[in-house]
Amino acid sequence: MEAYFDDILQYVVIPVIGFLCLMYRSQQTIATKVAVLEALLDRTKEGHDREIKEMRETVKAIFQKLDGIEQALRK
Repeated sequence: MEAYFDDILQYVVIPVIGFLCLMYRSQQTIATKVAVLEALLDRTKEGHDREIKEMRETVKAIFQKLDGIEQALRK
């Protein structure tokens, strides 16, 4: 009976525990990579949002100048 327990422990339980440890490490590595990618995505999105806001402000300024020129020409 004890021999069966040793065999089960040696050939089933220990490899399963080893496999689970390997899977846990892999999962932690993947979770870290996902967190880094999410941070990069957020930073990139913030940069794009800032650029779009600056472009809108520039376009508004251009239209204001054009309106001013149009009004000056009508007078």
